[in-house]
Amino acid sequence: MLRLMGSPDAGQVDGIGGGHPLTSKVAVVSRSADPQADVDCLFLQVQVTEARVSAQQTCGNLLVGVAPFAIERGLIPVDGDTTRVRVRIVNGDGVATATVDTRDGRVRYAGSTLISGVPFASAPVTLDFEGTEGSVCGSLLPTGSVRDRIAGVEVTCVDNGMPVVLMAAEALGVTGYESPAELEGDATLRAKVEEIRLQAGRLMGLGDVRATTVPKMSLVAAPRDGGAISTRTFIPHRVHTSIGVLGAVSVATAVLLEGSVATGIAVSGPPGDVLRIEHPTGFFDTSIEVSGSGARLRVHRSGVLRTARKLFDGLTWPRQT
Repeated sequence: MLRLMGSPDAGQVDGIGGGHPLTSKVAVVSRSADPQADVDCLFLQVQVTEARVSAQQTCGNLLVGVAPFAIERGLIPVDGDTTRVRVRIVNGDGVATATVDTRDGRVRYAGSTLISGVPFASAPVTLDFEGTEGSVCGSLLPTGSVRDRIAGVEVTCVDNGMPVVLMAAEALGVTGYESPAELEGDATLRAKVEEIRLQAGRLMGLGDVRATTVPKMSLVAAPRDGGAISTRTFIPHRVHTSIGVLGAVSVATAVLLEGSVATGIAVSGPPGDVLRIEHPTGFFDTSIEVSGSGARLRVHRSGVLRTARKLFDGLTWPRQT
């Protein structure tokens, strides 16, 4: 994978990676032996500047392309105007059900659905997640608490498919509305976020996370554009230009978690309503079905709407040495 993607190299010019963590990802897809799933997906994060490949996390954005790929490759037959594909997420052992437009007996990519951060419209793909609660760390609240104080900052640690540490932006001396470039250029802020991340990793049962890409670190602030909450997310050292799918799901879960860092900041409706997560390039809509409250909160389903498009089909050749 390192040779295919062109790592380690900041530009990944000797491979097909895009020179950024967001564009250096791989999904390995196969038929599933699990009766509850149709296909398995193993997600791999290929580091850009280091010779390291990690399977510790998953990626909801890449997951959106798995069902169309499985249909295209003949792993799953077309089933009418829409085809549902149950994808077992090998990294966390949860299941996502993707619904794909298959009118005319094939995957349909053209459509009018626009999502923030993607410049052109495509056909919608819906994802419904089950079993993602605690899928990486073992529990929804990996530290056992709704709130923790780490390095002098109040945080909430949540794992609903992606381990995320939420912090109020103002507690770190920023507004939470800065651009990714501004945040990445603030060396003092980055050092503080990393200090919190290293301590949070141990508290969340992830061990020494210096060489890993989890947990993600989300600065949260009051919404400014009609959403539930505004976010800026370190992934973990670069700042996401939007927000990851399961990262958004974990943030939305924290919005519904009584007593969390998010609840004192967010504006939201009742559970099950669409929660709009604001990010640097727009917004991300998600719906979370839960029961209970506080430390007894339980997640039953998480749903998102995304898009996917076929870019190319062929062979890529790894470097030989």
